[in-house]
Amino acid sequence: MSANDPKFVPSSEGEVMRLVIENPLAWVVSFAERDYCATPLPLRPVLDAGQRITGLQGHFARSNRHVELLRRDPRAVLLFMGPHGYVSPSWMTDRTQAPTWNYATVQFLVDIELIDEAAELDAVVRDLIGAMEAGRPRAWSADDMGARYRSLSRGIIGFRARIVSRRAKFKLGQDEREDVYADIVGGLEANGMDELREWMRRSNPSRRAP
Repeated sequence: MSANDPKFVPSSEGEVMRLVIENPLAWVVSFAERDYCATPLPLRPVLDAGQRITGLQGHFARSNRHVELLRRDPRAVLLFMGPHGYVSPSWMTDRTQAPTWNYATVQFLVDIELIDEAAELDAVVRDLIGAMEAGRPRAWSADDMGARYRSLSRGIIGFRARIVSRRAKFKLGQDEREDVYADIVGGLEANGMDELREWMRRSNPSRRAP
């Protein structure tokens, strides 16, 4: 399920994937009775044959009380925040414009299955390490830890989160006038906010690039 305002729907499924991969640290939030937990964790997407995200996976420290709450109630929300930043009217030719904040975010409502089996947990951990170490000089591997890897693994528990629904909102200038949009892109460039500028450009493919 996408955000209610059609102006701010992501331009493609690939942009949702990009947000999750480039911004892997997400809040895992869950409630049970009168209790709640919120844990920031790096997560990795689980894909179907069409390369659409059907789930996410990661791991908790076993000592985190969030684990016991999820055993009682596996329903949770995963919150991903992508590029974002303040948009200043000082960048505008039209000084009647108001300040705003541009951002891209995805929320997933999920059911979480905890993973105790050693081989499955190992696969989850190695997938995360592989993604985080990709392209690094002298990339690190879990095997570099030797026996210590197995020892530390006993202190964590993996999970897979099956997506029930999602809400994506990419508020990236789609509702701005052409002149205002151009001023925002120029202001982002002048202030070194290149990542947000590029996300705005991809979310407004029909606009002439300033």
